[in-house]
Amino acid sequence: MSSAVDDVLHNAVSSGAVPNVVAVAADRAGIRYQGAAGPRAVGSPGEVAADSVFWIASMTKMVTTTAALQLRERGRLDFDAPVSDYLSEWDKIQVLDGFDGDKPRLRAPASEATVGQLATHTSGLTYWFWNADMARYEKVTGTPNVISGSNAALFAPLVADPGTKFEYGISIDWLGRVVEEVAGQRLDTYFAEHITGPLGMVDTGFQLDEERRERKVALHFPAEGGGWVATDTDLPTDPDYWSGGHGLYSTPQDYLRFTRMLLAGGSFSGTRILAEESVTEAFRNQIGALDIPQRVMAASPVHSCDFVYGPDRKWGWGLLLNTKDEPGRRRAGTGAWAGLSNCHFWVDPTSGITGAIFSQYLPFVTDGCMQMYADFEKAIYDLV
Repeated sequence: MSSAVDDVLHNAVSSGAVPNVVAVAADRAGIRYQGAAGPRAVGSPGEVAADSVFWIASMTKMVTTTAALQLRERGRLDFDAPVSDYLSEWDKIQVLDGFDGDKPRLRAPASEATVGQLATHTSGLTYWFWNADMARYEKVTGTPNVISGSNAALFAPLVADPGTKFEYGISIDWLGRVVEEVAGQRLDTYFAEHITGPLGMVDTGFQLDEERRERKVALHFPAEGGGWVATDTDLPTDPDYWSGGHGLYSTPQDYLRFTRMLLAGGSFSGTRILAEESVTEAFRNQIGALDIPQRVMAASPVHSCDFVYGPDRKWGWGLLLNTKDEPGRRRAGTGAWAGLSNCHFWVDPTSGITGAIFSQYLPFVTDGCMQMYADFEKAIYDLV
């Protein structure tokens, strides 16, 4: 253990930057750090720990992408094939081309989206909280967002033609549907049989039993005048579909097993989840010359602050890639991502380090959270 890393966590909680935090890190030899600070629910007894249950939101996406890569390895899924080859209902989706007053103007896409474009967020789909046009579309049409668990949310329009733009959004929800169709299994069953079960991720899933719910960390929101308010906000318990984009609950110790598998080239504790070549590809640029914006403006401040991707970023299979070393921190070729509830992870194959940091509140990527994340990462690299 390291007092310097502990201090990062405790200072973030005591300053009010975050309501709570659990952080974990490992190298190729094993776990190097586990630490925690703060309550599961502000104002109630019980502290967060490495086995506390968090809604990991978009950290689900890399698990779904792993499932798709497994099916590709078995020759059952072609990333170059049109999505409609697997899901005929995809053809219903059009492109949002503006508004006439409050009436959305829709048109047919210029090309068919491929499975690989779903996996790289280049299909044209988006999220309402980072795209003002989609936020407006959902408002004027009454279309729910995907947190609702409603099938109707999946049929929101594209905001760009497939292959023309990196636009982060609900693509991985559709990729999860593709996995279900190809595998002939619901996503929860597929994950349990092929990913979370073999990795020993015993607390990771789309639903919580009573025992795991007792360990669940409350989702917090800023309180008037400062501090945090714990809520009972939760995902729908009986959604129309299991969301491959945001639907998983997990624990820090469970998710570290997953990132250690990626760090080790696809295997963990003698169990191979992915071929080494698939993992290598995941950490390789898969969007070609397309740019990832350095900054995206928040369209729903309740859900997210402006998000800074940073300069010279690319996207692999399920991972945001930095193309240059960050002094004292991750090296070029590191893959990372996060979840809306302020959970983050990175995997650095060059340095042989992986880490993750978990809190549970909205909005996403507040300054305090991002400073804590940066300080934690630097302290881990100093430690190892």
